[in-house]
Amino acid sequence: MSDSTATCVDIILAIILPPLGVFFKFGCGIEFWICLLLTFFGYIPGIIYAVWVITK
Repeated sequence: MSDSTATCVDIILAIILPPLGVFFKFGCGIEFWICLLLTFFGYIPGIIYAVWVITK
C-alpha cells in the first residue's frame, strides 16, 4: 500500500473510531492515550485530534 493510501485509510478510521486510526499509525504511544481520553470526553474532539495527529 502506498503512503498516501495508508494515510487515507487512517483518516477514514479516525473519523469512524478515532483511537483506532491513531493506534494503527502510532501504536500504543502517548498519541493513542490522548486520543482515547479526548474521545471519552467527546467524540468530536477525538476526531479532530486524531485527524490532526495523522496528517501532521
